[in-house]
Amino acid sequence: MAPLRVLCIHGYRQNGSSFREKTGALRKLLKKQVELVYMNAPHSINSEDTSEKESGSDAPAPGGCEDSRGWWFSDVQARSFSAQQQCEESLGIDESVAVVREAVKDQGPFDGILGFSQGAAFVAMLCSLQERRLEHEFSFRFAILVAGFRSACTEHNTFYSAPIQIPSLHVFGLEDRVIPGSMSKELLPFFLEPKVLEHPGGHFVPAASAHRQTYQDFLKTFQ
Repeated sequence: MAPLRVLCIHGYRQNGSSFREKTGALRKLLKKQVELVYMNAPHSINSEDTSEKESGSDAPAPGGCEDSRGWWFSDVQARSFSAQQQCEESLGIDESVAVVREAVKDQGPFDGILGFSQGAAFVAMLCSLQERRLEHEFSFRFAILVAGFRSACTEHNTFYSAPIQIPSLHVFGLEDRVIPGSMSKELLPFFLEPKVLEHPGGHFVPAASAHRQTYQDFLKTFQ
């Protein structure tokens, strides 16, 4: 049985390579079921940006600040991001959708999509675009959102205007101090029959043997 191909969307201040390193345990846990394919966000983060780190630790992405990337900025002037920051408009979403579109064209097809933190919030937006048939290249059969949240930017309200029927697994940590579980739960009503995996840890992608069954039960539907 061929493994499911999953496009992986990293968090803010990460890149594809650093996210691959951070998810080594997940790749090992699910190696018979999934092939994880990683990509980079298009926006470099200013080295002066001291906003929240989403790497699961305070270590910078390999290669230093110039390799720290993001999917959009909540502060247009400062080109910085905070999940809690209320804003009228953001910067960078259109370019990010375009690079995902190109990744799907060049490296697809993909069965599913997985995102972490800002990447998970972005995955919810991509699912919304697919649901509303606004991105014809997208045909994701499922989504996994780890430490996701609803964007606090007014400009993004359109992404939450219609129920998303793409099957989804929402993963969040009870000790997450960057994206509290309460923020992740705010996404659940926008998905039809979402599955949930709560873990006792913090801001990372959980991949202990205790979590294997939940992942496998979700994924076997699509194999």
